[in-house]
Amino acid sequence: MSSSFVPPVERRLLGIGLALAAYFMFTGIDSSAKWLGLVGIPALQIVFLRYVIHLGLVATVHLPRHGWAMAQSQDIRLQFFRALALLGATGCNFLALQYLPLTVTGSIAFTAPLFISALSIPMLGETVGWRRWTAIGVGFIGVLVIVRPGTDAFHPAALLCLFAAFSTAFYMLLTRKVSAHDSAATSQFYVGIFATALLAPFVPFIWVWPSTVDGWITFFTVGIFGFIGHQLITMASGFAPASVLAPFAYFQIIFLAASSWLIFNQPPDLWLYVGAPIVVGSGLYIWLRERANARPSPPVIAPR
Repeated sequence: MSSSFVPPVERRLLGIGLALAAYFMFTGIDSSAKWLGLVGIPALQIVFLRYVIHLGLVATVHLPRHGWAMAQSQDIRLQFFRALALLGATGCNFLALQYLPLTVTGSIAFTAPLFISALSIPMLGETVGWRRWTAIGVGFIGVLVIVRPGTDAFHPAALLCLFAAFSTAFYMLLTRKVSAHDSAATSQFYVGIFATALLAPFVPFIWVWPSTVDGWITFFTVGIFGFIGHQLITMASGFAPASVLAPFAYFQIIFLAASSWLIFNQPPDLWLYVGAPIVVGSGLYIWLRERANARPSPPVIAPR
């Protein structure tokens, strides 16, 4: 009898539902961050809010259950670099959101699986064959279609999105390493504490209080959405394997397009309809190759 456990279909459906809810929450993070930027809140302050509220919620939810054992990591150094990678991804993404539509930043963010495949060579010692290298190259052609460098449509903030995707890939690979010995609660705690500590000395010099009701609402939702999203994706992983959940992350493109259109009146342009499927198709092909080779599926989730 095989020792591997296959979750029942209904549990997989629950996992997929939780994952979709998580991607909706991650869309809420980006939407809140963009709104705060529009009402005059500095990008650095928005990043700080995302993590300090996240840290407060992690302490409220997990501290009574785990106590200070939550802070016990077997590799603090790895947790620090993991938190730093996510902080870099969040900072670059939030800054880019002040200049680009949600659909553009979101589409470029889904190049993370391409970076993961490339980085898995030096970081995990994996071998990447010509098929995956081809998929990586095709994926970046899709990015070129979206951002159109050399034309009037190009904005340098697109480079921030690419760096955010690279940082996300680095974060996900480090997450794969720390998950072998640290709990999800511990990892969430260190993401919050390190980011808060690194930003706290600088934020008082640029702090701006919201001046509108909608500004005050998004002032808090940027952190709440982040915490709930990470909780939901952790729960989803308990009901369905990553190989099942991975493709559903691309539904976030739909959520982002709806938010961009309905909230910010920025509908997708023609080139996004051409480039985004190329990026998504490349990521899905890499996922299929990983599954065929019985390797862990590269996460396509774009954490914030």
